Amino acid sequence: MSTTPRIALIHALKFSIAPIEAAFAELWPQTQLSNILDDSLSIDRAAAKTETEAIQGRMRELADYGVRAGAEAILFTCSAFGQSIDRVKAQYQIPVLKPNEAMVEEVTALGGRVGVIATFAPTLETIEPEFDEEARRQGIDIALELVHAEGAFECLTAGDLDGHDQRITEAARSLAGCDTIVLSQYSMARAGMAVADATGVQTFTTPGSAVRKLKQLLVGDNHTG
Repeated sequence: MSTTPRIALIHALKFSIAPIEAAFAELWPQTQLSNILDDSLSIDRAAAKTETEAIQGRMRELADYGVRAGAEAILFTCSAFGQSIDRVKAQYQIPVLKPNEAMVEEVTALGGRVGVIATFAPTLETIEPEFDEEARRQGIDIALELVHAEGAFECLTAGDLDGHDQRITEAARSLAGCDTIVLSQYSMARAGMAVADATGVQTFTTPGSAVRKLKQLLVGDNHTG
């Protein structure tokens, strides 16, 4: 592996780019990031209500492009494409991470009641089985409470960042009885501190967990920096 590995970041939302770039800059700056974006995928996924063969094929084509461009690992940053990512995982020997994979491992290890918030409703359909599978793998009992922060995504796309964060925080207040709260999309990371302050509950966002996992997989280093 090169001293500055190239990581392909595959996005279906443009809003995911800044949070993951910030996480790499903080935790593992010795990387080359290749951002691959098709934001029509999120539109088509929401309209289709499922991951069609066509959508899965397009996600696979983006991964193929990343590999041809020299990627040594692939990180998907949109959580509503679990089936598509599983197909890519089966295709390549290099590390391929689902958006929430590393975070799900960390949160599941803590056990207890987990509150999961999404602003893009299809994310909730894919993340629940991820938690269930990881809980079985670790042999740990967890309970999930899923919440859609209605209107937050629309605020984000309209450029109303304060409204986006406020709607997520309002949704989080209903989860104050949980042991942990998860913001399940990269685009939600900006609201992490506000949620933790409003609820007093340990709050997890996904970008940092993903960077730590990739660094461990590629260089065997559990330390950041």
